[in-house]
Amino acid sequence: MKTPQKKRQALGRGLNALLGDKPTPEVLAQATLIPVAKIRPNSYQPRTLFDKDELASLTESIRRDGVLMPILIRPQGDGYELIAGERRWRASQAAKLKDIPAVVRDVDDLQALELAIVENEQRNDLTAVESARAYRRLMDEFNYTQQQVAESVGVSRVQVSNLIRLLQLATPIQAMLEQRKLSMGQARPLVGLDDQAALNLALLCVEKGWSARQMEKEAKKLAAPAKKTSDTTDLEVLALEEELMRVLGLQVKLQRKKDGSGDVRLFYQNKQELNKLLQRLR
Repeated sequence: MKTPQKKRQALGRGLNALLGDKPTPEVLAQATLIPVAKIRPNSYQPRTLFDKDELASLTESIRRDGVLMPILIRPQGDGYELIAGERRWRASQAAKLKDIPAVVRDVDDLQALELAIVENEQRNDLTAVESARAYRRLMDEFNYTQQQVAESVGVSRVQVSNLIRLLQLATPIQAMLEQRKLSMGQARPLVGLDDQAALNLALLCVEKGWSARQMEKEAKKLAAPAKKTSDTTDLEVLALEEELMRVLGLQVKLQRKKDGSGDVRLFYQNKQELNKLLQRLR
């Protein structure tokens, strides 16, 4: 596994320039024309939704002025795979361009995922749940800790932890985050609530336009009857959950009772994650 430091050394100082919006002379000097048809989408692309109106506007701009900022690609098979610039590539297809300016870099899977995350984070293109899934993927596929994820993409470890906890929310709520009907601040108080209660609260938030602070108040009302532990205990539980998440590589929900007993719930997204857990336990 490559560390974030090794990644930065491999990519050099031109990283930010390659992921930016404005071409520098250095980037343009590295660019070459590549057939649009020989480029495949990024298999590590964390972004799942692309705004149709924005793509249509970009398509018209490319028809008029061409692609001003080269995309970033890597060799793959008899063609290339996108690393950064999927909107420009999609719009170029729609504009019927045969070739597109691109910078070719030979990077591994880990770097491809990191670069895709950084590009989208710089443009604020990712929803909270898309960021969470991308961070989770770094942890699951490349054994990153939350601290390594934070250093890799340039955010705080607390931010990584808060985002990953959103993956505990029910699928309908995650969909609301993807559609930007809910923000991270509005969704965070829902973590730990009963799935149906959390969904009802999320729907009310969208309907009434509640702020993140109002959501915190409403969520506390629902959690209060069932949660009478002290603030100190809450912090201990959160610390234990994070430690278990680091060790197991899965989302963990820990519930402790007054008599010292409790429950540990493990959340996995697919069969691959389940098999990894079973291997660790064996």
